[in-house]
Amino acid sequence: MDDRELKKLVADTGRVLVEKKLVARTWGNISARKDATHFAISPSGMGYDRITEEDVPIFNAEDGTYEGPRKPSSEKKIHAAMYEHFPEMNFVIHTHQDYATAVGLGDLSELRFTPEEKEIVGEVKIASYGLPGTKTLKKGVVDALNAGADTVLMIHHGVVVAGKDRDDAILRAEILENACKRLVDKKIGVIEESEKIEFSMDRIKEAYPNARLMDTKEMVALSKIGTLRPQIDDMAQMVGTKLKCVEPDESAVLSVLSKQDAVLVKGVGCVVKAADREDVNALELLLKKAAVCRLYTEALHSDIRLSAFDCALMHFVYKRKYSKKKGA
Repeated sequence: MDDRELKKLVADTGRVLVEKKLVARTWGNISARKDATHFAISPSGMGYDRITEEDVPIFNAEDGTYEGPRKPSSEKKIHAAMYEHFPEMNFVIHTHQDYATAVGLGDLSELRFTPEEKEIVGEVKIASYGLPGTKTLKKGVVDALNAGADTVLMIHHGVVVAGKDRDDAILRAEILENACKRLVDKKIGVIEESEKIEFSMDRIKEAYPNARLMDTKEMVALSKIGTLRPQIDDMAQMVGTKLKCVEPDESAVLSVLSKQDAVLVKGVGCVVKAADREDVNALELLLKKAAVCRLYTEALHSDIRLSAFDCALMHFVYKRKYSKKKGA
């Protein structure tokens, strides 16, 4: 492929991954190899629905330079590490898929694949934690690769997988997600429908017209656990150091919403609001994943979480930087 074809492939793949619920908003990243040292990669902090081939930079892994009007993803060095480790692979995706992210918060001793699935996905390992875009995160991935990983779960973060081409990489991510969903469903078990608690959204909708109530049985179950400390990077970015839980009282909910964009309402679910509908949609997707992660770790009797400092730092950077670039 020439440069234009590579760039178009990356841009088009972003929309495919959104449809498959493997990425959302500006989270995750995608690249396609050009040669031994160059690859096209999705631009930093830009929504997948807006990326065109003109936006996609070509990154030079040898000297760190790039061609194009936009900066390459902050995770470019992880992509470079994947290409260096797998010279036969030509496509890399970093996803934020729900169930594999949840399984990455535990251990892999009970993760099972069919022989056919194992042949495609290969060896799966968990990488140690590092903040997004840092050398520490890259080192964790490289260490996992050197330990024999073909597919890497980045704890608190997501998945990175390489393929011979785009379809191969996506297939690996989908098979991994299906296997992880089987494990999560097994551990969580059947979530019973709770008796509905009367809760009015009238005053909340008056104050925040875009506000929504998430009242699926999973969100109700999450609300019964109580205040949620972020376990995954993207939640920390959008919510901050904690997702508060309050009693089903409109005044209490409004008080929290004056300071942050989401609040758990005990026995009711979660109320979310934002400046526009797109941000509300993003919050809903994020909180569905957060619920999967917390219910899974609760079943494991684990209280794994990100540090308050890391959460505060990521929230600050997100608000000052990436949230303003989503429509760029």
